[in-house]
Order: sequence, then structure tokens, then C-alpha cells
Amino acid sequence: MLELIDGRPQETPVHIPRPRPPVGSVDPSVSARAIVEDVRLRGDAAVLEHTAKLDGASLTADRVRVEAAEIDKARSLVRSELIDALEVAAERLRRTCERQKPESWTDRPTEDEMVGELIRPLRRVGIYVPGGRAAYPSTVIMAAVPAQVAGVGSVAVTTPPTPSGGTSEAVLAACSIAGIDEVYRVGGAQAIAALAYGTTTIRPVEKIVGPGNVYVTAAKRLVAGWVGIDTDAGPTEIAIVADSSAAPEVVAADLVAQAEHGPLGTHVLITWDEGLIARVNQALELEVARHERYDEVDNALVEGGRAVLVRDLDHALDSANAFAPEHLQLVFDGAQNALDRVVNAGSVFVGPYSPVPVGDYVGGTNHILPSGGSARHSSGLGVNDFCKRIYVSSFGASALERLAPHVEAMAEAEGLQGHARAVSARLTP
Repeated sequence: MLELIDGRPQETPVHIPRPRPPVGSVDPSVSARAIVEDVRLRGDAAVLEHTAKLDGASLTADRVRVEAAEIDKARSLVRSELIDALEVAAERLRRTCERQKPESWTDRPTEDEMVGELIRPLRRVGIYVPGGRAAYPSTVIMAAVPAQVAGVGSVAVTTPPTPSGGTSEAVLAACSIAGIDEVYRVGGAQAIAALAYGTTTIRPVEKIVGPGNVYVTAAKRLVAGWVGIDTDAGPTEIAIVADSSAAPEVVAADLVAQAEHGPLGTHVLITWDEGLIARVNQALELEVARHERYDEVDNALVEGGRAVLVRDLDHALDSANAFAPEHLQLVFDGAQNALDRVVNAGSVFVGPYSPVPVGDYVGGTNHILPSGGSARHSSGLGVNDFCKRIYVSSFGASALERLAPHVEAMAEAEGLQGHARAVSARLTP
């Protein structure tokens, strides 16, 4: 079931391919661009038209925003166990976010000069909560809590409507727990455009965060620069580095857990134990067969399932770093000691009792993570994503006099005489 990649003859890290859309399929960026431009020009009218066409929901402008009473009521309409779980998730994530919170600072190299940074939260952000295949109340918590800890003053949530024009009660309950009362029944590229450019109904934001499908991701890339966006959060990825101590049934369950997210994901076992691959494939047949959506999960594993056979642990970790997975599981003896070797990953899960779903929900880490290889240069969502650093400096006369020769030398080298003059004008009697 897992496509075998024998990387043992290679001296370099093994290249692990990611699935790509079929040749000839519609480029999502083309469709997203048309929608984004339409919303930018026509506002609410375009939002409503694309919502009716793509989500099958006929809404009017006064029905786009969810009423506060409906948000509050949602808490009583979902299972109490879900409320408890969301509250635990928020509490545990908040503790992590409090440790992430940056602080303003100043330094005085000498008595008459000061340099430092001011930390300022963004004023208004938008959170995209996916819908369609399922409801994702956990995404509300993962995005809202770091924004609140950062001190963001205004948070708006957009989420796709049901065909009847409703909104997931679970998502609304999560909004209530997170203290969010601004929720819109809008999904897809039209939601991203509305948040970025604003409409009569939806005020614009300064940054948009949250995962979504390929059209949402394409739309976020199109509006980037006009507003801030988080990292690409595309199709799911997992890489499991395991040795013979790993239980094949557990590895199979972990692969299936990610495969149920849908197409174009990558689900990888990296090991130097050839026998483990055979045992995991055998366990996968049973695990997939018992899944409610057998065909979808099976297709996802056929499309993106990989078993990478490497020479040893070092080769495995080098290959994992080259792949830069969204989720990295370390299931081998001495896994804790191998953390120093991990360079590229969105989130790391250490040991046999640390499955990804715990991190997805209540582990205390964020599940909005970089994928598609962007973990090479980006991080999972956190408090810093909702803050700005503003440099500040101050110099007295004697400090300026000490630094003036250096400014003049660099200004002369760059042909910027006005730079030098801005300094000398202050020092000339």
C-alpha cells in the first residue's frame, strides 16, 4: 500500500515526492484570482454570488453575519464533552502562548544613546475556519488564542455556510468559548478577498490566518502584501521515523489519521528496518478497511503513501529534514535525544505515546502549521504572528558626534551625500 522508495544506495538525503494535481486539472490560482478581483470590485454582491454558486447557499447581505445570540446558543446545542474539550484546548494552548509573548525592550550602550524595540499587536485580524468535508472548531481555538494573548483588539471569523445557509454549531460554540462575536457565513476565495479588501458588510483586516483548501491558499497568496498572511497550510503531511520497536498497528493508525484529511496529502514512513515496512503495510490493510470512508482513505494512501528505506538513523533524520514535513513523529529508541538533529518540521511528536491528533487538539501546541516544504523557512502559528516589532533609537549630541565619521564613510561609499549632511548639519555650529 505504501510506495517503496529504497534510499539506501544514496549518500544524500532521500527525495520524497509530494502528490501533485492531475495534469490538465484547473489551476486553482486562476479561479481564485477571478473571484478575488470580483470581490475587490463589487464587494458584497460578488461575495453573495460566489457563495450561492460554490456553496449552494442563497444568502442576503443581512444574513452573512451570524447573530451574537446564535453564537451564544451554540454552546447549549453541542455535546458537553465537546465544550469541555474546547475549554481544555484553549487553556493548554494559552499557557504555551504566554511563554511565546514577546516584550518591548531598550538598551543604553552609553549614557546618551538608546536603542530598542516596541512590541505592538495587530489591530484587527481575520481567521479562516474551513468547512465542507467537516467542521473544524479546533481551528478557532488554535487561531484565536494566540491572537488574544498577543493583544489583538478585533477578530473576525469566516467559515463556509451549509447549503441551507446555516453555520456549524460546533464552530460557533468554539467562537463563544474564544470570546469571538464577529462571525461570517462566507467561505472560499471570496471570504479571503472580503477580509483583505473589505465590503459593506465585512470590515477589512490587517492579517488573515487559518488553513483552507487549494483555492483558499491561492487567494491568500494573491492578497499577501495588501494584508499579512500566515504560512501556507495546504494538504496534510506526516513523516514517521521509526525503528523495529514501533508497533505496526500504531504506525498504520497514524498514517490513516492523516490520510482521512483528503487528497494530495503525503503520508511517509521512514525506517532502516525493512521488515517494519512489510508489517505496517499488512496493518494498513486492516486499518483502512475499518474506516468509515474506506475508499477516500485508500485513495489518499495510494496517492501519497510512501515507505522510505534508509541506511540508518542519521540518514533517516537527514531525509526527514530535507522533506520538511508538517508533522514529524519520532518513534524509535532514544528519540528524545535526537531532537537536536531536527531542523525542518512544523511540529514534532516524540515517542510511541505522542500521536499527532493530541497536538491537533489538546497537546498545548498549535495545529496551524507550515506544509508543502515551507517548514524549511516558516513556523507554526503563534503569538509572534500577531505582533509587530518597531525599532526605536535616540542619540544625544556626544553620541552623534562619535558615530558621525562612520555614517559619513558609509554615505560616501553609497553616494548618498544627503545622508552625511543630515548628520553634519546637527554638529556644525
